[in-house]
Formats: sequence, C-alpha cells, structure tokens
Amino acid sequence: MQITNTILMVRPVAFRMNEETAVNNYFQEDLSLKNQEINLKAQEEFDAFVTKLQAHGVQVVVIEDRIEEDTPDSIFPNNWISFHEDGTIGVYPMFAENRRRERREDVFDVLEDKGFAIDKIVDYTSAEEEELYLEGTGSIILDRVHKKAYCALSDRADEELFIEFCEDFDMFPVIFTANQTVDGKRLPIYHTNVMMALAETFAVICLEAIDDKKERKNVIDHLKKDGKEIIAITEKQMHSFAGNMLQVLGADDNRYLVMSSTAYNSLTSNQLKTIEQHCAILHSPLSTIETCGGGSARCMMAEVFLPKK
Repeated sequence: MQITNTILMVRPVAFRMNEETAVNNYFQEDLSLKNQEINLKAQEEFDAFVTKLQAHGVQVVVIEDRIEEDTPDSIFPNNWISFHEDGTIGVYPMFAENRRRERREDVFDVLEDKGFAIDKIVDYTSAEEEELYLEGTGSIILDRVHKKAYCALSDRADEELFIEFCEDFDMFPVIFTANQTVDGKRLPIYHTNVMMALAETFAVICLEAIDDKKERKNVIDHLKKDGKEIIAITEKQMHSFAGNMLQVLGADDNRYLVMSSTAYNSLTSNQLKTIEQHCAILHSPLSTIETCGGGSARCMMAEVFLPKK
C-alpha cells in the first residue's frame, strides 16, 4: 500500500522559528511577531487543517506537544518517526539538538491503545554521536509498492545511513542531490520532501533542482518505469511548498492530495487539472507554519501504516 487513511499529527505548544534549523533550512523566514503570537496562529492553522482532513474521512491521531520540552518543530513528526505495514517503526537521528527532544515513546502507547500492532523498533539515533543524520520521511521518499526509497543528500540525509535504512527495510536506494539558489549559490535542499511528493500513480517533483543530468535522468527513469506520471514544478513553486504534499485515503476509499493553500495557489491550471485526473485536492492555509517552520502540509503528517492487532 502506498497510501493510508491514518495520520499522526502533533499539536504545537511552543511553535516558533527554530534558530537551530535555520542554518540549513532556507525556507524559514522571521515573521517579526512575538513567539506566543506565532504559536497561537500555528495552533489555529493546525486545528483547521485537522478539521478539514477529518471532514473528508481521514483518521487523525492528534498528540499534544509538551510545553516543558520546548520543541519549536514538534509540529513536523514525520522527521523523527516512520510507521510500516509489517509493524516496524523507524526512529531517526536529527540534525538540530532541540529537535531530538521531539522523540517520545508515549506516542507508541497511544497507537497501541488505538489498536495498532508494533512488532519492532529500528532505532538509528546513535548516529547522532557521529554527527550523521537521516530525518525520516523528510529525507526519504518511500515508494512502498515498488520497494524504492528516494533521497536527496544533504546535511540532514547521510548517504551511508540512508543505504543502511534501505538494507533494513528492503528498499532499493535512488540517490541524488537537489539544490536551490540561495544568494546566487546552489546549495543543498534540506529535505527531499520539499522538492518531491510520490503518490500512487503520479509524482510531483522539482526536476530543475537536480542539477546533475545523469541523476535527474535516473530519477525520471525510475518514476516512469513504475508507471508514475511526472508533474514537474519550478523552483519558484517549490518555494511555495508545491513539492511538500501527501496523498491520503479518506472516506469511501476516496484519494486526496493534501497540500497548503500557498502550494495550491502556486500551481498552474494545467498542473491542477493533471493532479485532479488522478485524485481530488485538499488544501488548507498554513502560512505561519510554513514561514517560521520552513515546512508545510506533508511535514506535519506522519503516515501510520501499522497493522491492526
């Protein structure tokens, strides 16, 4: 299965621009508001987003963040945890020290209480001691059906660690570098999932971010071989979070591509039409979260593929 109807989300209590991640997340911007005000706006956006997903039959497991941990990016749980159909959970090493506090074992208890079966936990966090990182499904785009994993290497996605993940989870690695222009320089994009989204029958991807022609061709070849229609977005659209999308399952087996309103508004009518030939679109305003957090709709959703007990 490539998509699920169950999503885990973390409601923020201390959301703000994270100074520790801003060093290599060039999507973050300072809003010049008090942190309390920023968090309040983020909570409003979060609640409206959850309500919209639930209204379309998506099951959302909401975890309340803990104020004492002071975790400004806890709203992006997909970076520290991934859930798999065989009952395995992946737990990942994080670049920013204050993000490591987001990892919480009580999340496992919540899921087990809701009837999900956890068979084993694969924990990569010891890599932090060597300053090696791999930030979950932020760094890794999974094609669960074709057993492939796509990864754009960066400070937050170590190649050897990624290959180890692929061996552990029996995935074929598709490795490349994706860049963006920052002050006239080409610098690595911090997470693969801001430039690429993989759905059942299509992929939304910023191909112009892959500067190396051989690498770009390799990614295209893999996607085409697996029958994915490629919807190419521009770097400008990527900066509006048009690559940060996730396909989910709603009521009556309806498929939805979920994105922010910023992403939706950046797409051309042709791109929207192409997506809508595959599935419906759901979008919600997330501008505070995007501006301060440098992440969008996809980052906020950790997909739960665990089997039921």
